[in-house]
Amino acid sequence: MNIAKKIEEKINNIEQGNTFTYKDLAINKKEYSATTKTIERLIKKGKIKRISTGIFYKPKQSAFGELKPDEEKIITPYLFKNGKRIAYITGLLLYNKMGLTTQIPKEISIASREKRIYITKGNIKANAVKSYVEVTDENYNYLEFLDALKDWKKIPDLDKKSSIEILTSILKKFNKKQTEKLLNIALSYPPRVRAFLGALLEYSKKKINLNCLEESLNPLSEYKLGLTKDFLPTIEKWNIK
Repeated sequence: MNIAKKIEEKINNIEQGNTFTYKDLAINKKEYSATTKTIERLIKKGKIKRISTGIFYKPKQSAFGELKPDEEKIITPYLFKNGKRIAYITGLLLYNKMGLTTQIPKEISIASREKRIYITKGNIKANAVKSYVEVTDENYNYLEFLDALKDWKKIPDLDKKSSIEILTSILKKFNKKQTEKLLNIALSYPPRVRAFLGALLEYSKKKINLNCLEESLNPLSEYKLGLTKDFLPTIEKWNIK
């Protein structure tokens, strides 16, 4: 099988509606030229489409015509560099997925420590925010959770009682090792996040040592999160109001 046919076969195996990059095709340097020509040929035939330089997608057909990939699939390739995750989606789109708000943002927020990522593609606009630590595949889920605590007061349409239960249920899914990683990352976040996390972990009855969080906080500081004991019974110890 020649290179062009091999590349076309790989692209044919990509599910319709999905995005892909050269990295996803697992080509070597010698195959790059042939791959580029194959991709251009497939674009002319309408079998694939270009989102931006080096990022493509396979159109999905329906009874009503061609469907474009959803926003997250279009953005996903921008979250990686040389196959390694360097960013994650945060802000309202994340909090909507978590069930903390019903609102959907006009602009998507992308957090990264390494670079500022901005996207303007058709109706999709993404702005950059800086993550508190370097982003990896192993830690971005923890960063998503901590971002929700950080932005708690900014989340629109927030039902505090149900949102506390959502956050608690997420914590309960973490095992001891995962919870310890979450605690370690939380030390890089603002004090209100550390206090909020401490109260949530106590409420979830996690058997974990919280000394690192307590010792990182000023005992005279108060954290105004708009919470009462009715929403989160453990707030008093953590000076949360």
